[in-house]
Amino acid sequence: MDYFLTEEQKTIKGLARKIAEERVLPVRAELDEKEEFPWAPLKELADADMFRVFVPEEYEGLGGGCLELCLVVEELSRVCSAVAVSYAASALGCMTLGEYGTDEQKRRWFPDIASGKKLAAFAITESTAGSDAGNIKTTAEKVAGGYLLNGTKQFITNGGEAALYTVICLTDKTRGARGASAIMVEKDTPGFTFGKKEKKMGIRASATRELVFRNCLVPEGNLLGKPGLGFIQAMRLFDRSRPGIGSQAVGLAQGALEAAVDYAEQRVQFGQPIISMPVVQHMLADMAILVEASRALVYAAARYVDSGARNVTEESAAAKVFASDTAMKVTTDAVQICGGTGYMRDFPVEKMMRDAKILQIYEGTNQILRNAIAVNLRKRKARTA
Repeated sequence: MDYFLTEEQKTIKGLARKIAEERVLPVRAELDEKEEFPWAPLKELADADMFRVFVPEEYEGLGGGCLELCLVVEELSRVCSAVAVSYAASALGCMTLGEYGTDEQKRRWFPDIASGKKLAAFAITESTAGSDAGNIKTTAEKVAGGYLLNGTKQFITNGGEAALYTVICLTDKTRGARGASAIMVEKDTPGFTFGKKEKKMGIRASATRELVFRNCLVPEGNLLGKPGLGFIQAMRLFDRSRPGIGSQAVGLAQGALEAAVDYAEQRVQFGQPIISMPVVQHMLADMAILVEASRALVYAAARYVDSGARNVTEESAAAKVFASDTAMKVTTDAVQICGGTGYMRDFPVEKMMRDAKILQIYEGTNQILRNAIAVNLRKRKARTA
């Protein structure tokens, strides 16, 4: 389908695909097997100015929006979701800076992010705060010279590799979630260390670690926005970032569909390619329908985010839920079509199926997001009653 992309958007999408096919594809299996962080592919993206896509123009970026970021993430995910999420997590890590940071803060941190010299990360999840994100325990006590951080963040993408972290912590623990604030923490800050790198089912090349704060003193100038607004900032951030998860899902599902079609054309059984068999044709057709429907929904949600609309919770959640469910189904069906070969670790759809599962979990489980959609439906009905 023609989604009426601008020439600039087509250029961004085409360049991302070229890097994915020429620089990521040859090392995809090795990165997954060794669980090695993809610094080399990320450098290729940096050299091609892909990290500038999500940075405002006045801070050495290209000033792209949600849709432009989705286009890059989709093309990277078509080849390797681990590389895609490592790139996308850097965007997530500085979105709060972009919306709530001062001009001085932006000039301090954005240029190195835009150049790809430094990666960013976002940290809200804790052992007691997953779907219940408001139940965070990490504290930031106001002291002379800044804030003293104590606590542990869990399952942080780009943890240990990123140089800059947006951390959601309690500046007033007596107020619960209403006492949370967003604070920027640099990697080399004394009192800030990392736990072990997690060994994951999928997206193995991406880094997932604990962040540990023990009397970590952060300057007062690292606070983003006003104290007490951190939880609201985080929820607004996820509303704007969830189409990005949808684009990961679309790219992953597209890659699995293409691999399944290629295999079905080559695999001969009962004297004919299996793609000639109606049962396989129907599976492929359903996969293709789901992928295109997901792409349409993700692009529409991304454009709605870019329109500046205030409440995008329902649209953003729907795009993430539908596309990630699609990715899980399409990759599972791709393995089924490829049979025993598809189950082998040296064939790409095996990795794709493993990678797909996390899309239904992070940045809001699909069950929690269905709740959010239902709440918005009730609010809409109340407004029109």
